[in-house]
Amino acid sequence: MGAVTAQAPQGEGDAEPGAFGDIRERRREQRGWYFYDWANSVFSTSVLTVFLGPYLTEVTKAAADADGYVHPLGIPVRAGSFFPYAVSASVLLSVLVMPLAAAFADRTGRKKPLLGAAAYLGAGATTGMYFLDGDRYLLGGVLLVVANVSFAVSVVLYHAFLPQIAPPEERDAVSSRGWAFGYGSGALVLVANLGLFLGHDALGVAESVAVRICLASAGLWWAVFTVVPLLRLRERPVAARHGAGRAPFGQGFRQLAGTLRQLRRYPLTLLFLLAYLLYNDGIQTVITQASVYGSEGLGLDQTTLIGAILLVQVLAVAGALLLGRLAARYGAKRTILGSLVAWTVTVAAGYFLPREEPVWFYALAVGIGLVLGGSQALSRSLFSHLVPAGREAEYFALYEISDRGTSWLGPLVFGLAFQLTGDYRYAILSLVVFFVLGFVLLARVPVRRAAAAVGNVAPGRI
Repeated sequence: MGAVTAQAPQGEGDAEPGAFGDIRERRREQRGWYFYDWANSVFSTSVLTVFLGPYLTEVTKAAADADGYVHPLGIPVRAGSFFPYAVSASVLLSVLVMPLAAAFADRTGRKKPLLGAAAYLGAGATTGMYFLDGDRYLLGGVLLVVANVSFAVSVVLYHAFLPQIAPPEERDAVSSRGWAFGYGSGALVLVANLGLFLGHDALGVAESVAVRICLASAGLWWAVFTVVPLLRLRERPVAARHGAGRAPFGQGFRQLAGTLRQLRRYPLTLLFLLAYLLYNDGIQTVITQASVYGSEGLGLDQTTLIGAILLVQVLAVAGALLLGRLAARYGAKRTILGSLVAWTVTVAAGYFLPREEPVWFYALAVGIGLVLGGSQALSRSLFSHLVPAGREAEYFALYEISDRGTSWLGPLVFGLAFQLTGDYRYAILSLVVFFVLGFVLLARVPVRRAAAAVGNVAPGRI
C-alpha cells in the first residue's frame, strides 16, 4: 500500500507534551480514567456473561403459552430466543445511537457530562433488574436494551479520553492498566456474586432472589465507581468547526458520513480497522462460545465452566499488564502480532482437548486469560495514534460500531462449522481463520506512516 500524504488540518496533530499537564496532574487523571473500567466491567462479566441470559430465559418461559411462545408487540417468539433477540436489538440500537453521542461530544467538547449520563442510565437500568421476577420478561428485555446501549455509548466516550490524558509514549501502558483494572473488578465482583448464588440455601435466600441481587449489585457497583472518573477527568476546549452552531444530535449521522468520507483519505487507518475487526471477532467468539464448547463438546459441568471464567478474569489482569510491558520494549504492533500467534495456537489446541478432563480446559483458560486483556488494550492504544485529534469520539465510535456491527460473523462461522460437521471441535478450530487473517492484515499496517498521515507523531517504539 502506498504512502499517504494527506495533511491533517492545522492543530489536529497529537498535543505537545505540555498539553497533558504536569506529571502529577496527568497521573491523577489517568488513575481516574482507570476507574471507569473498574466501574463498568461488572456489567459485561456478571450481567451479560453469567447471570442475565439464563435467568431472563427462565422468566420468559414462565410467561410463555402452552406452545412455548411469548408475544412481545404481538410477535410470536420462542421463549428461548427472547434473550438473544433482545441482545441483538440492543446492539442494533447502539449502532444508531453511538454516532449521535460521538458527534455531540466532539462538536461541543462535553465528553464528561455525556459519559456520566450514559453511565448512570445504564447503571440505573441494571439496578432495576432486581425487580425482574415472575413473568416480567418484557421488563427484562427493556432494561437489557437500555443498559447495553448505555454501556456502548459510555465506552465510546471513555475510549475517546485516552489520546487526551496520555502522550503517545504512555498510551500502551495506560490502556493496559485500564483493562487490568476492568478484569480485576470483574473477577472480584463475580467471586462475591457466585458466593451468594452457590450459597443461597445456607443464607436462606431463594435462588431467584440471589440472582436478582447479583444483577442489581452490578448496577450499584457501576454507579458508585463512576463517580471517580467524573471527578478526575477534565474537559478540553475544542476548536471551532464548520456547522458547530447547528443542533449536534441532528448532525450526528451527517457527521458520521463525513467521518467515513474522511476515513478514505486515511487508508492505513482503515486497514488497521479491518484487521481489528477480524481478530477481535475471533476473540469475542471465543469468549461467548467457549462455555458451549466446554459443556456440549467436552462434557464439562457448570462448576468447571464457572471456574474457568474466573480463571480467565484473574489471569487477564496479569496478561494485560504483561503485554503492556512487552509493548514498552518491543512496540504495540509487534506485541499484538505475538498475541495473535498465541491466540492461534491456543484455539487450535482446543481441538485436541480430551472429553471430561477439566484440567485441560483450565489449561486452555490460562492461555486465553494471558492474551485476552493485553491484545484488546494494545489495540485500543494503537488505534489512538491513528485518529485525527479533535475527532476522537467519532473515530472511536467507528471502532465500537465496527466491533458490534460484525459480532455476528464469528458465531455464524462457529455455527456453520458445527452444522456441517456435527462436531464442536471443528467449530472451535474454524475460529483460527480470524486470527490468521487479522495477523496478515495487521502486519501490513506501517503504523508510523499511518500516524503521520492523520497528523500525529508516533512514540519511539510502536
